[in-house]
Amino acid sequence: MKNIFFERLSTLRTEFNLTRTQLAEKLNVSVRLISYWENGKRECDFDMLIKIADLFSVSIDYLLGKTDY
Repeated sequence: MKNIFFERLSTLRTEFNLTRTQLAEKLNVSVRLISYWENGKRECDFDMLIKIADLFSVSIDYLLGKTDY
């Protein structure tokens, strides 16, 4: 199964009208780290995955591409 986390993160950020800077501030990480995640250069840890899922009100399974909802 292809990891589509980076695509889903970028899409959600855009749908919520957030810049990378705004998302970075909400998650208390660097803008560079957001960029790495969205470009598939790095993966986030489990705790951050939970924060992202909570922020966007989606499941971790959705973020990881295991479900389409």
